[in-house]
Amino acid sequence: MTQNNPKLGILLMIVTTFIFAAQDGISAYLATKYNVYLVVMIRYWFFALFVLSIAQFYQGGIRKVAHSEQTWIQFFRGALLVLEIMVTVLAFVYLGLVEAHALFTIYPLMIAALSGPVLGEKVGWRRWLAIGVGFVGILVILRPGYGVFSPYALIPIAGALMFALYGLITRYVARKDTAATSFFWTGIGGAVTATIIGLFFLEPLAQEDWGWMALLCVTGIAGHFTLIKCYEVVEAGTVQPFAYFQLVFAVAIGVTLFDEALPLTTAIGAAIVVSAGIFTLLRSARKGR
Repeated sequence: MTQNNPKLGILLMIVTTFIFAAQDGISAYLATKYNVYLVVMIRYWFFALFVLSIAQFYQGGIRKVAHSEQTWIQFFRGALLVLEIMVTVLAFVYLGLVEAHALFTIYPLMIAALSGPVLGEKVGWRRWLAIGVGFVGILVILRPGYGVFSPYALIPIAGALMFALYGLITRYVARKDTAATSFFWTGIGGAVTATIIGLFFLEPLAQEDWGWMALLCVTGIAGHFTLIKCYEVVEAGTVQPFAYFQLVFAVAIGVTLFDEALPLTTAIGAAIVVSAGIFTLLRSARKGR
C-alpha cells in the first residue's frame, strides 16, 4: 500500500536519479572499451537474479508473480526496454553523456503525444502546446542550419521514442497486472533478449574492468531498489518531475569526469525541454486527481 510521505519520496527519487546517472557514466566508460551488447548483457544477468530474488518474497512466490494474461506483451515490454538501453548507451559512445541526455529528455513529451493514439487518452491543448515547445527545445539543441547535422543525434531520440513506447505499454499492462508482475517481466524479458544478442559479441574483459562491471551491476540493482521504495512512500505523479535530476547529474559527470563540453545552446534547449516536460507531467497528474 502506498504511503503518503512526499519529502521522503522526493529524496528517494533524487537518490535514484543520481544512481542511474552514475550507472550511465560507468556504462559509457565500459562501452568505449567493449561491445555495448556485452556490457548490457552482463548487467541484465545480475538484474534478472535480483528480480528472481525479490519475487520469492511475494505471497505465492515466483509462480504467482510471473502469472499474467498478457505474458507476451510483458515479455515484449522487457525486450523493448533492454533494446532501448543498448541504443542509449550507443548514444553515450557517439555523443557523450551531456548531449545524449539532453536529447533523451524529450521522452515524457513523446509519451504525452502518443498516449492518445496508443491508449485512447485525451490530450488537451495545453499539453499539446507543451509538446510543441519541447520539440522547439530539441531544435535548439540540434542547431539546424549551423554546421553539418550529425546523424548520431538521431540515436538518443530513437532511444527516447523506444522508452516512451515502453512507458505506454507499461501503463497498458498495468490495467490487468500488478507492479510486481511487470517488474518481474522487465528483468526476465530483458535478460533473455540481452543474452540472445550479447552471445554474438563475446569478448574477454580486462581484470581491472571487472570491478567497474561489478559496480555497474550494483548500481543497476540499487537504482531499481530505491525506485521501488520511492513509489511505496508516495504516488508516482508527485515525484516524477524530480526524475529530471538525472540530467543534472549526468551533465556533471560528463563535464567533470569525461571532459565533455556543455554548449550554451544545449543548456538552453535542455531547459526548454525540461520545463515543457515538467508542465506536461504536472498537467497529467492534476488531470488524474
